[in-house]
Amino acid sequence: MASTTSSANTPSTTMSKAADGVTKTTDVFGPGCAGVPQDPADKGSLQGMAMDPVATAASNNPLLTKLVAAVKATNLVDTLNSQEAITVFAPADPAFAALGDAKFAELAGNPAQLTPILQYHVVGKRYDAKGLEQAGTVKALNGGELKIAGSGDNLTVNGAPVLCGNIPTKNATVFVIGKVLTP
Repeated sequence: MASTTSSANTPSTTMSKAADGVTKTTDVFGPGCAGVPQDPADKGSLQGMAMDPVATAASNNPLLTKLVAAVKATNLVDTLNSQEAITVFAPADPAFAALGDAKFAELAGNPAQLTPILQYHVVGKRYDAKGLEQAGTVKALNGGELKIAGSGDNLTVNGAPVLCGNIPTKNATVFVIGKVLTP
């Protein structure tokens, strides 16, 4: 007889319900996923990212070097890594490049200004793409609202395209996006 409940002793990474926002590497979608390292032994690959907490996983991904620099500048690495179940909208490096080097350097040098911007990219609940679509609007850690529109390869967050979505990490589901969101 089939059952949808799992034992409390069963690891949630292998036996999870879709409603908990936990994804597997096979759930990943989007045109930007081709930029993620393909070698499973690479810590920046989908398999490598799934093993680490979100800030550590991002630090190994070549698409997210600017985001990682921003997170480090605001001392948010430990905060993100210690969360239990979050969703992160991670701007890809070209999204930060659109701000310009001078603006990025200015923000990185002013953690009080940068922190709420980064918090606007994090939701205190773990969502997968289907959960985001159903929610329609989600609340960011800084209190702002994020509007989810579209579906699949056309999914957007406040108009920013999802380039690679449903990326699993140990404590988060990550969506690489094509724009830096501003509160």
